[in-house]
Amino acid sequence: MLNFEELKSFLNEKADQYNSLDFIEDDPIQIPHRFTLKQDVEIAGFLAATISWGNRKSIIKSADKMLDIMGNSPYDFVMNYSEKDLEILDDKSIHRTFNGQDFAYFIRQFNKIYKENESLENLFTVKDQETNFQHAIERFRSRFLEQEKHRSHKHISSPYKNSSSKRIIMFLRWMVRKDKHGVDFGIWKNIDQKYLSIPLDVHTGNISRKLGLVSRTQNDWKTVEELDVAIRKFDEKDPAKYDFALFGLGVTKELL
Repeated sequence: MLNFEELKSFLNEKADQYNSLDFIEDDPIQIPHRFTLKQDVEIAGFLAATISWGNRKSIIKSADKMLDIMGNSPYDFVMNYSEKDLEILDDKSIHRTFNGQDFAYFIRQFNKIYKENESLENLFTVKDQETNFQHAIERFRSRFLEQEKHRSHKHISSPYKNSSSKRIIMFLRWMVRKDKHGVDFGIWKNIDQKYLSIPLDVHTGNISRKLGLVSRTQNDWKTVEELDVAIRKFDEKDPAKYDFALFGLGVTKELL
């Protein structure tokens, strides 16, 4: 086991190593990187993050399919679609359990939100007394999903139900984090990146346990918060940069 300073130095080194433009090529973050308009980046990023489970090549291929349907202009499509455009999605397969009905539902909800908001950032504001995005995600869920139960609700996880909410936490990292490396976008200027957490999946969870950062065996919200405490000791202003270190170490199996 490394001591605190050794572990901090090791994780900083690995964060720098994996937080490079090379990372974009094989990661779903390449999808929003195809756009420059803020709303295009948000919509493409949110959709890509939503289907981010399984093989990364498969995720990118499925995200390509959604972009093709939207004419590679996500914001324009969301604001100007016709019901006929969405009806033909009903029987389409998109990605695993995320199907054409889910895609159509998300498009309709985006339309409602963008009619009232310039950016999705408005729906993720963190309040002064809060320490992470737990409550902000729930506020977003209630606005995006509304009250009427729909099959698509399962695609946006709830921290209140102890989900790690990995995909939405990852999306938030993309939008909020700003540094010199150019992987994350940092286009949301009014939310401090100190509130970000690590998107907890098999890779980041296993490496976190191997390094003694967490003791819980489940990849759930309680573990997200346990990891928050550990990584913020290394850098309280930019804790999510360690996602690159933990994910990179997990994917490359460097510590096995």
